[in-house]
Amino acid sequence: MADGKHKILIVGGGAAGLELATHLGQKLGKSGRAEVTLLDATSTHIWKPLLHEVASGTMAESEEIEYLAQAHRNHFRFLLGRMEGLSRQNKEIIVGAIVNKQGVELVPRRIFKYDTLIMAVGSISNTFGIKGVAEHCMFIDTIKQAYRFQKQLVESYYLKSYANQSHASEKPLSIVIIGAGATGVELAAELHEVTKLLATYGLEGSIEVSITIIEAATQLLPALPPRLSQATMEQLIKLGIDLKLGRRVTEVTETAVYTYDGEVFDADLKVWAAGIKAPDLMKNLDGLETNPINQLIVDQNLKTGDDNIFAIGDCAACSWPGHTGNVPPRAQAAHQQASTVAKTIINRLNNKPAVPFVYHDYGSLVSLGKFSTVGSLMGSLMGTVSVGGFIAYIVYLSLYKMHQVAIHGYFRTAMLTLSNLFRRSTHAKIKMH
Repeated sequence: MADGKHKILIVGGGAAGLELATHLGQKLGKSGRAEVTLLDATSTHIWKPLLHEVASGTMAESEEIEYLAQAHRNHFRFLLGRMEGLSRQNKEIIVGAIVNKQGVELVPRRIFKYDTLIMAVGSISNTFGIKGVAEHCMFIDTIKQAYRFQKQLVESYYLKSYANQSHASEKPLSIVIIGAGATGVELAAELHEVTKLLATYGLEGSIEVSITIIEAATQLLPALPPRLSQATMEQLIKLGIDLKLGRRVTEVTETAVYTYDGEVFDADLKVWAAGIKAPDLMKNLDGLETNPINQLIVDQNLKTGDDNIFAIGDCAACSWPGHTGNVPPRAQAAHQQASTVAKTIINRLNNKPAVPFVYHDYGSLVSLGKFSTVGSLMGSLMGTVSVGGFIAYIVYLSLYKMHQVAIHGYFRTAMLTLSNLFRRSTHAKIKMH
């Protein structure tokens, strides 16, 4: 590519970053007006709200998107690597070396120039400094972590199954999920289904599985209205999931979770899903202003304190006019921010003004797997409407389809949907490896 082209560099290939790279590649990369580059530390993408399905083993591998293939089809460049630093004065980022498991350096440390930089690195779990969480809990922030949990789940099931056969007393496989937000609740419901499938598939020595959710707040799903939270709670109780609300975790060990009131919960598997923050890299990004959870503070144009640097998605702190606090870190916000910044960047190249970001809250939905979907839909005509069952499930599914359309277009999304329907009729419902 010619050096004279405007260099657009997007860091992070999550929902916001990949949608932005795809759109700008089609609009600017294809015509040669700009050089669009996407940097990510992994080689594949999965829509983050579906990671709980990856972790449980119910997600089809065909849902993964190869960044290199996506870049080739949509006229942008993909770089594998993890950003380590920023020089605003030189308008360049530092990308760390790529090292394999044996410690051999495959790719050396590199430097990449930009004219416009967009930070879209998403979020990670916030452990709040609680003792033992980082060492003994599993996290589901990335594809790699989700696959690691899925493998650990199957291995733990086998271990507990055969251990019980050699002892007179049988102990259940205990899974404790800390955090009752959407991730924790959806994972619990999905794991309930998976453990039933493991027994159905006739695994020798099938065992009981106990699933417990521990939450510091007194309500499940604070993003939902109390009535819907109550409906979700009732559904989880029907599934046999043990809910421990109003209990703040103070320590996690290899075998147990301890709460402030002195309760101890034995746990073979422990999952932390109790809050988010932006990656620690963001704290010292060459003087850019951040909030206490490392998010870059942006204005209504999603621009940081540097005119050439924008932030979108979970790593951005954007005020929400008319509301207390910032725009919530949700997939729908990431989708809307990617669309707005794409227009702004195209305008920049045409010497036109930036496009202000206006967040439209379309409500919240939580899927309980095949058992139920609950949520609230919001609109200017109907206000806030509670939904459940099949309608809520279809709306929940449509959010993912919107993401797929933004990345693949309508035709490819339709073909992918059809192929997955056929696949489900011939493949196992869960991964066993």
